[in-house]
Amino acid sequence: MDHFTSTTDPVAGSVAISALIALLPLLAFIVLLAVVKTKAHVAGAWSLLVAVAVAVLGFHMPIGLAALSASQGAVFGAFPVLWIVITAVWLYRVTVISGRFEDLRGIFDVIGGRDVRIQAILVAFCFGGLLEALAGFGAPVAITATMLIALGLSPLRAAATVLVANTAPVAFGAIAIPITTAAGLTGLDAGHIGAIVGRQAPILAVIVPLILLVILDGKRGLRECWPVALVTGLCFGIAQFLCSNYFSYELTDIVASLVGLAGAYLFLRVWKSKGHDAARDRLTVGAMAGGSGSAGGSVSDGSPVSDGTTALAGDTAKLTGPRVWLALFPYLLVIVVFGIANLWKLGVNIPAWLATTNIHVPWPVLHDAIVDTAGKPISSTVYNFQWLSSPGTLLLITGLIVAAVYAVFNDGGRFPITMRQAVAAIGHTVYNMRWAGATILLVLALAYVMNLSGQTVAIGTWLASTGGFFAFLSPVLGWLGTAVTGSDTSSNALFAKLQQAAGMKAGIDPHLLVAANSSGGVVGKLISPQNLAIAATAVGMDGQESVLLRKVIGWSVGMLAVLCILVYLQSTPILGWMLP
Repeated sequence: MDHFTSTTDPVAGSVAISALIALLPLLAFIVLLAVVKTKAHVAGAWSLLVAVAVAVLGFHMPIGLAALSASQGAVFGAFPVLWIVITAVWLYRVTVISGRFEDLRGIFDVIGGRDVRIQAILVAFCFGGLLEALAGFGAPVAITATMLIALGLSPLRAAATVLVANTAPVAFGAIAIPITTAAGLTGLDAGHIGAIVGRQAPILAVIVPLILLVILDGKRGLRECWPVALVTGLCFGIAQFLCSNYFSYELTDIVASLVGLAGAYLFLRVWKSKGHDAARDRLTVGAMAGGSGSAGGSVSDGSPVSDGTTALAGDTAKLTGPRVWLALFPYLLVIVVFGIANLWKLGVNIPAWLATTNIHVPWPVLHDAIVDTAGKPISSTVYNFQWLSSPGTLLLITGLIVAAVYAVFNDGGRFPITMRQAVAAIGHTVYNMRWAGATILLVLALAYVMNLSGQTVAIGTWLASTGGFFAFLSPVLGWLGTAVTGSDTSSNALFAKLQQAAGMKAGIDPHLLVAANSSGGVVGKLISPQNLAIAATAVGMDGQESVLLRKVIGWSVGMLAVLCILVYLQSTPILGWMLP
């Protein structure tokens, strides 16, 4: 097969026209999902066909290479992306089958002052931020969405909450891999990029908990709970700034999440929300009627659940020390397992050892056929099979340990579960997620076709041609890249060099624009088709991604506008003092 090198102006020799043509697959997906209201996997399939047509007819990519690009994207969608979601949801189901999740609800009653709105913020924002710091790649959304369902929230409210909450931590997610990736590609100092992101992302961190209150309970929720939301956001944001600038950008989200949770806990010792009983009745009446399996079957796998489990909900008087620890055990173990896998370097360098287990597979034919301008194969055509180091595999290990511990410590049969039930639940999880899984595979196939054919870079190059005004548009590029790929890391991999070149050409600090790409990506993640599919699957809204998109897109665009203004002003003397 002939070699192929992507260009940014294949249509009529114009970057602008090429970029507009390249937008067609994204427009097709949005229109089919939000206007025509098709199911997500149907929208994904048609959009993939549009992307292939644009790649072949507009960007002159051989159809065989376009098909191979889609196949690599689909395989990446299956592993690690779908694998992460399956194991995250399965881990939650193990806790439901055992009955231990009802105790966890009681614990959140104690911590959150029995206010489901505050509990939801602590779970989605603080705990979700901690999971994002350690795992990323969809795991925080999947895990926290199922937790909010178990707290009694409706599927739509739970999914929208976790998607919006999964914004501020994303730039520093997975031990700040997006920033490390950007620095590696551009040759810029990672610490300096991280410090600038630490002067942008905290602005979002302060306002996100307030937005969550509006999503959860409208103006009434904001009026009754804004003090604790503001304290949580401020503690998180201040810790983000201090850690990224003066300690370690890699550990930023871990520190910020713990400080935010501690700040909320201490504040709730001296302040109580109003209307929490009425809020619980108002927000959970539909969900609570169905118990833990209310999310369209998403948390029920047909396995026997402990008799009398629902009677334990909120029964905090019976929460003995052992029951508290066992209820928290799965999530504490997640932190320990991911912490060891990503941070442990004493004696044995665990992250380095895990990296050696990865299998790098040059994609057949594709790797030799797609080359850069120097005639060398590009790195993105090498598939990285992380069979052991994948967050999904780490979650599987965590779940098996949890199931074994729960099977042994079953409180005299009060919380019965067997390893056979736990393992069988994996099969039920896979079956229940079949259509959402198809969506994820199609969306990643779409992303790979757009990326490898040059469509995504054409859009970015067009935006970068605006000169000094590009400082305003810089976050839009990161937003778009993450919306397409579902990953801030992938967005930086696509556009970091472009941001650097545009900054040098326009006389703008390249560090600022590369940081803006990462910051803009955090608000693109909540409308990414991949993340929408993950959230919808976790709460049992398979095929209703369009409803979820309409619920969150306004918040995404609004926060993007805030970032655009902030970055533009940071490129001028008005807010230039904010930069390190």
